Amino acid sequence: MFEAQTKLSELPEHIKSTGRILVDWEIREYVKKFRMLEPFEEHLKRDGVISYGLSSMGYDIRVTDEFKVFTNLKQAVVDPKQFSPDSFVDFKGPVCIVPPNSFALARSVEYFRMPRSVLGLCLGKSSYARCGIVVNITPLEPGWEGHLTIEISNTTPLPARIYSFEGIAQVLFFEAGSLPEVSYADRKGKYQGQQGITLPKV
Repeated sequence: MFEAQTKLSELPEHIKSTGRILVDWEIREYVKKFRMLEPFEEHLKRDGVISYGLSSMGYDIRVTDEFKVFTNLKQAVVDPKQFSPDSFVDFKGPVCIVPPNSFALARSVEYFRMPRSVLGLCLGKSSYARCGIVVNITPLEPGWEGHLTIEISNTTPLPARIYSFEGIAQVLFFEAGSLPEVSYADRKGKYQGQQGITLPKV
C-alpha cells in the first residue's frame, strides 16, 4: 500500500488521480448535469420483471421490443467488413425467441450521452447469464452518444426467451483521472448518434 502511494506521488500532477467508479448518487448527478442517460429510473424496478434502473454502483438498462434475429436461411457469410442484412429476420413483440446456439441484435431503451471524462462498461444480468444467455456490448466511450446496440447470444441447445422492456444488462460508469486528448465525438466515430439497431460499419 505504501509503495503504491509512493509511486502515485511521483507521477506528474496532471495524471495523479487514478479515477473511480461512479456510485448511485453520482450517477444521478451526472444524469442531471450531462443528461447522461434518458429515460432515467431513480430506483431499481423489480416487481415481476427482470430488474432495471439505478443500482448502488451502476445502472440496469432495458431492451426494446425490436430485434434482429440471426438466421442462416440464405447461407450468407458472416463478414464484419461486408455484413449482409440477409443474415437477420426482423421481429417486434413482447417476447423474442432466440434460436439455439444463435443470437439476436437489439437496442437499449435508454439513450446515452457520455461525458468527456466518463467510460461505460456493460455486463449482462445474472437472471439471463444463469440460463446460458450472454450479452455483449462494446464500451461506451467518452463523448459517444446514442442508443446501445446489444448482442444477445443464446449459448444453449434450446430456444431462449428475451423479455422486451425489462432489464438486459448493467452499465458501470468509470470517471478518468484526466480528460482524453481526443474523444469519440472529436474523431467523428461511425456509430455516433445511432438511433436504432445498427449493423457493423467499416
